[in-house]
Amino acid sequence: MTTQPKTTEAENPYLTREEALAILNTPDDQLDELIARAEKLRRKYKGDNVGIHILTNARSGNCSQDCAYCAQSCRSSADIEKYKWVSDEKLYRDNDFVNKNHLARHCIGLSGMKFTDAEIEELAAKIRKMKETGTHLCCSIGFLTEKQARMLKEAGLDRINHNLNSSRAFYPNICSTHTFDQRVANIKMLQGLGYEICSGGIIGMGESKEDVVDMLLELREINPEAIPINFLLPIEGTPLAHKDTSGLTPEYGLKVLALARLLVPQADIRCAAGREVYFKGEEKRLLSVVNSIFASGYLTEDGQGIEDTIRVIEDAGFTYEIESA
Repeated sequence: MTTQPKTTEAENPYLTREEALAILNTPDDQLDELIARAEKLRRKYKGDNVGIHILTNARSGNCSQDCAYCAQSCRSSADIEKYKWVSDEKLYRDNDFVNKNHLARHCIGLSGMKFTDAEIEELAAKIRKMKETGTHLCCSIGFLTEKQARMLKEAGLDRINHNLNSSRAFYPNICSTHTFDQRVANIKMLQGLGYEICSGGIIGMGESKEDVVDMLLELREINPEAIPINFLLPIEGTPLAHKDTSGLTPEYGLKVLALARLLVPQADIRCAAGREVYFKGEEKRLLSVVNSIFASGYLTEDGQGIEDTIRVIEDAGFTYEIESA
C-alpha cells in the first residue's frame, strides 16, 4: 500500500519528485489527512478568502495552433462562435460586472499564437479604458514579442496567463505547432518585464501521474502568482472529444490540487474548468485546498452563475474575496 511521504513540516515546497508522486498515490482513505495538510498552508497564506474570476472570450476561434483539447484550434470542428474581437459592449459589460460584484479579477482570453503590433495597440486601448475603473485584469494572449508585452504593460496590464498545460514529455501528444520550451521561454520573458504570471495545466488528457508531477515541478520553478488547474471537459469536434475521463474522480482531483498547494504554497491555486462537473458536492473539501475559482463559464464552455458560485462558497464556510474597485 502506498503511503504519504514523510516530512517534518506541513510546508515543504522542496518535495522530491518521488515524494510528489507518492502524494498523487495517496490512498483514498488517507485523503482527508492530505487535505488537512494542504489546508494549513491555504489558511496561512490565503485565510478563508476565495477569489472569483470571470473570463471573457475576447477573440474566438480561427486559431493557427492545433492544441487537442481546444474548441478554437485549427483542427477543431466544434460548433462555436468565431470572431476577431468581441463587441466593446460585451467586454465593458463584463468589466462592469466584475466591479459591481466586487470580484477578484477580469480574465480576458484571445485565441491565436501571434498578433500584429496594431492588434496589440487596439487591445491596449481597451485595457486602458477598463483600468480606469481599477479592475484587476489578466490576459491570455499567446506568444507576445517583448515590444508588444511592453505596450500592454504601459497600458496598465500587470498579469498574463500562459499555461504549461502538461509536462514537457507529454506535450507533443497534445500540440505540434509550438513547443513546451517556447511556453517556458515566453513566461520567463514576461517575468523579466515585471509581469505577474498565471500558469497552470489540464488534467485528464491521457497523461500519466508522472506527467502531472513533472508539470507541477516546472510550475514550482516558475513560481507564478496563480496556478489554474483545469480538468478536461471533452468537447465534440476536438481530438479529445471522446477521451475517457473516468479517472477524474473527486479524490484524484483533490490530490492534484493538494500537491499544487504543497509545492507552491503562496500561489493562488485555482480550480478552473471542470469544477462544476468533477467536484459537485465536494465544495467544502475543494475550497479547503484552493482559494480561487471561475464563475460564469470557460471560453467556449458554460459554467456556474455568479449567484450560485457565491452561495457555494458561503455554504462551505468561506468568504469570497473583494479585490476590485
